[in-house]
Parts: sequence; C-alpha cells; structure tokens
Amino acid sequence: MSKNKGLGRGFDSLIPTEVEQEFDPAPAETDDIDRIDVNSIDPNPHQPRDGFNQKELEALADSIGEHGILQPLVVQAVDGRYQLIAGERRLRAAESIGLETVPAIIRSFDEQQSLELSLIENIQREQLNAIETAAAYQKLLDQFNLTSADIAKRVGRDETTVKNTLRLLRLPTDAKHALVAGSISEGHARAILSISNGEQQAELLRNIIHNEWTVRRAEEFARDVRAKRSAPSQVTSETEATKQLGAKLDTKVQLQRRAHGGRVMIHYQDDEDLQRILDRLSG
Repeated sequence: MSKNKGLGRGFDSLIPTEVEQEFDPAPAETDDIDRIDVNSIDPNPHQPRDGFNQKELEALADSIGEHGILQPLVVQAVDGRYQLIAGERRLRAAESIGLETVPAIIRSFDEQQSLELSLIENIQREQLNAIETAAAYQKLLDQFNLTSADIAKRVGRDETTVKNTLRLLRLPTDAKHALVAGSISEGHARAILSISNGEQQAELLRNIIHNEWTVRRAEEFARDVRAKRSAPSQVTSETEATKQLGAKLDTKVQLQRRAHGGRVMIHYQDDEDLQRILDRLSG
C-alpha cells in the first residue's frame, strides 16, 4: 500500500503500512520519545477517568515490571510541567511499582487534535486492510484516550465491529500475513482467534489455506477443539471390562471417559513390569 501523503509530520507513524513491520501499532521512529519524571505529569482535568479495575492495573503493573512500557504515554507541555493526554492506566501502573520515569511523546493540544482528525479521516477514506484498520484503532485507544465506543462514533461503525477488528491484532503473525494477503477472510481469522492453543491455531490456518476450508468448516474445527478441551473426564475402575483386563494382566486398569469415547489406562511399576504386561498382551 502506498504511503499516506499530505497528512502532516508523524502521521505515517500512526498506521503501519508495510507487512514487514509485523503490524506493530507502537510508535515509529518519526515519533520523538522522551523519558519524563512521573512526578512532573499531571492528570488531564478534561479527561477524568475513575473506577479503574484494580486487578487489571495490577496485571498491567506486572507486565510493565517484566517488559517495560511498550506503548509510550502522550503528554503536552503546560507551564513547565506535563499534562497527560493519553495513558493514565500506564502511568498509574508505573507509579505503583515505583518507576521514576516513563516514556512519553510530547505533543501540543493542536497537534494531537490534528493527528486524531487525520487518522479518523484516513480510516474512513483509505482502502486499509483489516490489520491496518485494527492498528489504527489501537492507536486511537492508546494515544488519543478514546474508548471503543468513541471510535465507533467517530468512524461511523458499530462498536462490536470495532472490537472484533481490534481482536485481529491478537492473531499469530502467520495468520496476520495470510489475512493481509487475502488467503483467509476475517471470518476465518475469528475462528482462529477462538482457539487458545498455538499449535491448533497453526493447524487450522494450514487447513484453511491448503484445503480451502470455508468459514463454516473452520468454525466447526474450532468448536470441536473447544469441546474437547472443556469436556469433563471421568476415571473409574469399577466396570466389568476393566476388572477382567486387570485380572488378566495382573495390574490396575482404569477407564478415562470423555464426551466421545475415552482411553484405557494400564498401570505398571517399572520397565520390567511393562515388558511383562506386553508379553501377556501378545501371548
């Protein structure tokens, strides 16, 4: 996709335009990032945010403690100090673990408004692919202090659509490339996201591409995977079959039942005992 033109300094950093960037919505080199003392940052009185979820803040603080602040705050200079434009959760989490400085992008209020307007206009007018759109939405969340409902109103789309698009950023990298290349659809992508296991996500992606699976077939695969993971198992050794097999092998035999079928578990003490059982089975 061609670069966006005529939108002002810093705009190209708002939407990654090359697949090689791995669709990372973090600031590009065109954004100047400074380390700022947390004690010099004041909250924005025009953007009050109350009722932060304490568990979420603690989880964010743990992540920052391990990986650092991946997405800089956005501030504006006011009377020798800095006023927060976006990133209050990151600031509070950083303060909670005793960080003295945080990474921040310094913009004037006019620059921030101009960039927000340009970004929203670009979403509405340009032929962005789904991942670029998701990265743009993420920018609006992280750097412009907007909620998904705010974004939906500004771009004229349903909030559910905005949330579903944002979820695409959680796709494995191979799936993101496939989506951009048109090898899979957004429906396929949502099926992949509904699976938590990385290997099974990769298996589904291969089937979609190489076996030309429809969205419905991909969703069926994902449902089967989830059903197997959530199906309760039951272990019992009180069936007549396990008693007979256990008596023949002179060891404990159990059944592990699942939603469909199950498995037979034969217990053994050591390699010698295992060989004894194998001899009886083959005898």
